Amino acid sequence: MGDDEEATIRTLTDYREVLSSMIQQHNGRVVDSPGDNLLAEFASAVDAVRCGAAAQKKLAARNAALPESRKMHFRIGINVGDVVVEAERIYGDGVNIAARIEGLADGGGVCISGTVYDQVEGKLDFSYQPLGEQALKNIAKLIRVYRVIADPAVIEQSEVETRGPSATPPDQRPALPDKPSIAVLPFVNRSQDPDQEYFSDGMTEDLITDLSKISGLFVISRNSVFSYKGAAVRHEEVSKELGVRYILEGSVRKAGNRIRITAQLIDATTDYHLWAERYDRQLDDIFALQDEVIQHIVSALAIQLTTGEQARVGTAPTQNLEAYDAFVRGREEYARRDREANLQSRELFQQAIELDPEYAEAYAYLGRTYLTELINQWSSDPEIIEKIFAFGQKAVELNESQPTAHETLAYALLAKREHDEAIAEARKAISYDPNFAEAYISWVYAETCGLILAFLGSGGRNAAMIFSLRNSSSR
Repeated sequence: MGDDEEATIRTLTDYREVLSSMIQQHNGRVVDSPGDNLLAEFASAVDAVRCGAAAQKKLAARNAALPESRKMHFRIGINVGDVVVEAERIYGDGVNIAARIEGLADGGGVCISGTVYDQVEGKLDFSYQPLGEQALKNIAKLIRVYRVIADPAVIEQSEVETRGPSATPPDQRPALPDKPSIAVLPFVNRSQDPDQEYFSDGMTEDLITDLSKISGLFVISRNSVFSYKGAAVRHEEVSKELGVRYILEGSVRKAGNRIRITAQLIDATTDYHLWAERYDRQLDDIFALQDEVIQHIVSALAIQLTTGEQARVGTAPTQNLEAYDAFVRGREEYARRDREANLQSRELFQQAIELDPEYAEAYAYLGRTYLTELINQWSSDPEIIEKIFAFGQKAVELNESQPTAHETLAYALLAKREHDEAIAEARKAISYDPNFAEAYISWVYAETCGLILAFLGSGGRNAAMIFSLRNSSSR
């Protein structure tokens, strides 16, 4: 700091963003980040160790470009133990032990406690150097500690398994489609309040949703583009990894009833900016603003919209801004895909419906929260399938051209073993959103289940099918 305060802060900020991004990619959550420290929690010890090794590899690559005096080396400590949860914070010996173990790690290294070692041994292709039982400050008992020894090639493979498209080997990278192709990178939250992150993410997802409805355009799904959230990216690399020519990126600043959005469309093959714009508007102009961005992209890429697309693209889902805000918050929680977040998203979707009883997409996503509960076996409610069906049907009744409504209904019909009807609903979802990855998945499941049941026959035989779902790219 004394040598070059500005450069130090810039590097520290960059490295913290790298760590935060890696934690999110490995299913973790940043709890706190005071000074040059960062505290994160994971539901899985395997995810935590894999993240730690991958993060150190990425930081080492960043350090390689800096002179020795400017390099920053982070230590990582990982522990499994009980914690006290207070709002968004966590406390207790489980956290304290991790902090003490971190002090035993080398710069650029990872150390884990014995409780972590017991859970990850044999599950990752890493080796572990035992450091014996350590007396840690303010910890009453001795703690077993191990140093993680990770082969760089193994870390790289772990990143491929976890992150998906951005780590795709060059010889497996997708070729450019035969029609205009685009990836909407997560818009950056420029608001003073970090709690407004949900709004910038919501803007990104809304633009992806609207662009996906255009049949003349190939659009990368949310799952794939959000793997780049918080990371410094090169347009050329994103183009190669995702198989797209064009990239839309931007930022959102929301303050009170005002919103400022910047957006730029880039030809990633030449790094040429096709279009850029800054908007300063009232918040209640948000839907008109999104429509303007879409129309600029359509014009810049010379895409011809069909009559149906002209009517659907850019249509406001609701005129109630409070309902929209609740929906966007709900969608952000739903994307976390854990039990607690699923329940929180349900409450927010219900709130959106109370504010606007005609909000079709909110009904569709409300049905999806029950679908997620069913898939993960979080509920023993005997009526859960009927709830998914009812909310999907209600959404379709309110807006026949709402893709998520048909996709939700398709899964409900699949659960009811009405396979032909499920296939028909999945096809409708695709017809209204030709780039809807999850609708293609529901279509394939419905087709597959129907074929398997037909093969097995129904003469007194029960066919039980368990699907292990993993969507690593969702292009």
